[in-house]
Amino acid sequence: MSADAFATALRDRAAGGGHWLVHGDGARHRLPVRRWQGGAEPATTGVVTRCPGPTLDLGCGPGRLTVALARAGTTAVGVDICAYAVAAARARGAVALHRDLFDPLPAEGRWAHAVLLDGNIGIGGDPVALLARCRSLLDPGGTVLVELEPPGAGLWQGHARVASPRRSGRPVLGPAFRWARLDIRAVHQVAARAGLVVRDLFRGGGRWFGELGASGR
Repeated sequence: MSADAFATALRDRAAGGGHWLVHGDGARHRLPVRRWQGGAEPATTGVVTRCPGPTLDLGCGPGRLTVALARAGTTAVGVDICAYAVAAARARGAVALHRDLFDPLPAEGRWAHAVLLDGNIGIGGDPVALLARCRSLLDPGGTVLVELEPPGAGLWQGHARVASPRRSGRPVLGPAFRWARLDIRAVHQVAARAGLVVRDLFRGGGRWFGELGASGR
């Protein structure tokens, strides 16, 4: 994925509601930029409470969840490929790394939890590879907390672009990057292919989340 795919949207506070993620199949999702720039919303409480041990916040953006985890007493480190997002997270007091999550990360195999919120299951366009990568970062009893689509979306893989507003009124499309969507039904098969099982599905604020752990435990 382009390191700057979401940077324009993150920088644009004034037009925080005017950026969209446009998928290759025609689906469009408004990017909740103002939400990302604020504090952790109540919907994420269930995620935070399920992360009592050292946690990696993958695709952390401006770090609202990384900060919430730290305030809850958890050792939390954010990881993001976007330099602007990492700078914003650090400005909030979060510990954050400017890195591709598929590159070497500290303490691989020893983290208790990995978190993928805000559609970040789409990173790289291959949820199986992404979840397998998460598994490699965790200790044997670790869990992955992932935000999922409502039932009905299934698994979609392809390319997406960020559409940003311009003064002319016509949106400008950024470069294409590989992306994916995964719903609460398709996650079971995808998790199994990554060596994980779905331990729990839960809702918060109208959003769906899953807790995944290593199979055989």
